[in-house]
Amino acid sequence: MAKKVLVVDDDPEVGRLLEVTLKPMDLVVHQAYSGIDGLQKAYELHPDLIILDVMMPGMDGFDVCSRLREMAGTPVLMLTARNSDMDVVRGFNAGVDDYVKKPFRGKELEARVRALLRRAEATASVEAVSTMGYSDSILEIDLQSQTVKVCGRPLELSPREYGLLACLIRDQGKVISKRELLREAWGEPYANGSSLVTLYIYYLRKKLEDGEHGFHYIHNLWGRGYWFAPRTKSD
Repeated sequence: MAKKVLVVDDDPEVGRLLEVTLKPMDLVVHQAYSGIDGLQKAYELHPDLIILDVMMPGMDGFDVCSRLREMAGTPVLMLTARNSDMDVVRGFNAGVDDYVKKPFRGKELEARVRALLRRAEATASVEAVSTMGYSDSILEIDLQSQTVKVCGRPLELSPREYGLLACLIRDQGKVISKRELLREAWGEPYANGSSLVTLYIYYLRKKLEDGEHGFHYIHNLWGRGYWFAPRTKSD
């Protein structure tokens, strides 16, 4: 079955150009011309990928992405003329998976779309078969249901935070480089990728109350990366 791509952009010309670019990839392209319309169609269509503009009337792309992340983990590619470093960081903080600047090159966009769809398939496959998790007297992580609890209290984690934690749990005890963590949670290396990983590990530690119950779960091996330490009975 052909995969569905939802384009959310108030410029019909951009929508038509994207349709011409993506149709040869055996993708069915749906169009929405405002943020509100995009949210409604995302809910109705359950697309495999969303391509999202920033500058739209009513609700901008950053707000749309934040709302989308409350509904699902559908890959989001932000396609926009807003190209400052601050805009890029704001996009990733809102939950986008990739950021492409207008005007775009067709071949580059194709490659990024293919990469996002491949990664989404791989993630779905891993989640479908993985029953691994982690549990002790304080922390409970279920990778199958994607739930995390501290002292029995459910935690709300962003997709980035959960992606980092799941990667650390699947390879618990192993040092994972920032580059690997970036690829797992963001998909591709970025110029400011190292600082993004550091920032989100900080957010994750705060939410896990890491160290507040007498044990540190997430450790940093300077110059190499991070690793998750399981708690033992003697700890």
